[in-house]
Amino acid sequence: MIRRYVVAGIALAAMVVVAPATVAAQAAEGWTVPRTPEGFPDLQGVWANNSATPLERPEQWADKTQLTDEELASFRAAAAEVTASGLDAVFGDQLAAAALAGIRDVDSYDSTGNYNQFWLVERDFDNRTSLIVDPPNGRVPARTPDAERAGRGLPPPIIAEKADTWADRPLSERCVTFGVPSLFAGYNSYYQIFQSPKHAVVLMEMIHDARVIPIDGPPHPDQAIRQLHGDSRGRWEGDTLVVETTNYSKLGSFWSASEDITVTERFTRVGPDTLQYEITFSDPTTWTEPWTVMIPLRRSADPLFEYACHEGNLGMEGILSGYRAEEREAAAAEQP
Repeated sequence: MIRRYVVAGIALAAMVVVAPATVAAQAAEGWTVPRTPEGFPDLQGVWANNSATPLERPEQWADKTQLTDEELASFRAAAAEVTASGLDAVFGDQLAAAALAGIRDVDSYDSTGNYNQFWLVERDFDNRTSLIVDPPNGRVPARTPDAERAGRGLPPPIIAEKADTWADRPLSERCVTFGVPSLFAGYNSYYQIFQSPKHAVVLMEMIHDARVIPIDGPPHPDQAIRQLHGDSRGRWEGDTLVVETTNYSKLGSFWSASEDITVTERFTRVGPDTLQYEITFSDPTTWTEPWTVMIPLRRSADPLFEYACHEGNLGMEGILSGYRAEEREAAAAEQP
C-alpha cells in the first residue's frame, strides 16, 4: 500500500528539461534577464509548481539521473493511466509511485474519499529522475541516531493517527500552514513574488502564507526569538536572490527537524517563463549531510485566488466526531 506523504508531491512546476545546467544554458541563448528600475532581476509574477518528478529518486531509476526520451514517454503513459479514471485524486509523489508500481486502480492505495482528479492540475514532466540534486544519489541523506530516536527528519503523513482533540491534527489540516518551504506539487502549489528595492515578498497559494523578506537588511534576530515560518533574510548574489531562513520554532521547523535547521533558497530567472528554485536544507542534528532540491517553476498567467481551507472549519468537527464514533463502535464490540 502506498501512503500519502507531504513530500514533493513538497513541491513545483517543471519545464521539459534534461538537467539544471541545461536549463540555464538554453535560457542564455537570445534572452536577457528583465530588471527592475533599480537594476535587480525581475522575479515578479505567479510561478507554478506542478512537477511530476518525484522528490527522491525511485529504486527503479536508482542508477539514472535522467530518463531517455523513450523512458520519459513510458512514464508519461503510465501516469496517464493512473489518472485516467478521473476518480480518486493522486497527490504529489503519489503519481510517480503509482505509475512505477503499475497501479491502475485508484482503490489499490490510500484513498482521500472526498477528492477526485477533477480538482488537480495536469502535471509537468521532464527527464530528471529526482528533484534532489545533491547528494548525487537523489535521496534524502540518512538521519542521525538522535533524529531517528526522536522521529525527526521524515515527511509528515497527511493522514494522522489519532484525534483525541483538535491539537492532535497536523497544522496543514487545521488550516494553519503547510510549512515554509512547501515542496507539495500539483495542488494549489503556486507562488507569487513581489519586489521592492529593499524587500521581496513570497506568497504561497496554499493557506496563503506570505513572507516579507528584507534584502541586505539587518541580521537575524536573537535565537531566542522563534517563529512558525522562521526568520528570512535575503541578499543578491549576482542575478540570484538568496534567502536564508533560521529561527524556526519547534512547531514550524521543516519536517520536524530541530530548531537549528537552516534553509537556504535561491531564486534565479533562467528564461522568460522559468524560475529556477533551489533549496538547501542543513541541520547536522537531523541529517548526516545537507541536501538540495532544484525545482524549475513555470510562469502562470492566472492570478491567485483565496485558498479557502476548512471554510468555517467544519472539516475538523467531522474528523473529531468520526473518531468518537469509531471509539464507540470499538467499545460496543468488546461488550460480552
